[in-house]
Amino acid sequence: MSDLTATPTCSRGLGLPAVKVSAVVMVLYLLFLFLPIYWLISMSLKTNSEILGGFGLWPKNLTFQNYVTILTDPSWYMGYVNSLIYVVENTVISLTVALPAAYAFSRYRFMGDKHLFFWLLTNRMAPPAVFALPFFQLYSSIGLFDTHIAVALAHCLFNVPLAVWILEGFMRGVPKEIDETAYIDGYSFGRFFVKIFMPLIASGIGVAAFFCFMFSWVELLLSRTLTSVNAKAIASTMTRTVSAAGLDWGVLAAAGVLTIVPGALVIWFVRNYIAKGFALGRV
Repeated sequence: MSDLTATPTCSRGLGLPAVKVSAVVMVLYLLFLFLPIYWLISMSLKTNSEILGGFGLWPKNLTFQNYVTILTDPSWYMGYVNSLIYVVENTVISLTVALPAAYAFSRYRFMGDKHLFFWLLTNRMAPPAVFALPFFQLYSSIGLFDTHIAVALAHCLFNVPLAVWILEGFMRGVPKEIDETAYIDGYSFGRFFVKIFMPLIASGIGVAAFFCFMFSWVELLLSRTLTSVNAKAIASTMTRTVSAAGLDWGVLAAAGVLTIVPGALVIWFVRNYIAKGFALGRV
């Protein structure tokens, strides 16, 4: 009896160090992830001379002048405006195209459907550099160069396949009997799709919108190639800040911090949908 009663105590004693080790590993992992972000914020609050002067864990002379420069200089803050415009346009266009396409792939069988679905995914696999020159020549010839819609349409090349792939997985999980019941009740396809079907896959739409936004926001090559002045993105602006005095590291760090903000806000607003999407969908 004494041996039997001692066994649970030993297992609990052995489990306690394992919990502590897991907590330590998690803390170290989080510190490793947040270290670059902390370093970026620290640099953004320093002067250029202090950054180049030596190593320091925190600013000795705290300054917000780098943020003031970005928020008051049109060449800087318009980069954020331009980026937000074409990213939102791309997200709306990608979801508008992907929703009916994903519904067709999930509900119907037709000749070459699997080949067409695979071809869509191959567009996502190709690097943007492959399409930079064709897009540049096409948009230059039809007058779309240096416009927001040009970058938005170019980003659809890899965001639409991604959105179709994500949404098709969610739609396949919705029983077909719901469609048939709605038609029997007199719903038109448009009314059924908006009123009944889309709320059922709201988490999938949130996940697809998140990935479309993020991939379009961080893309550099196409946004830099297809714009020059009127629609120049913030990522392109950050790569063209070399002057006779060298790089202004403080301003670049502040621009990097402000670049993280839109993505963090998007994650905050769709966090519940993302959690469901990772649990239920293809992500």
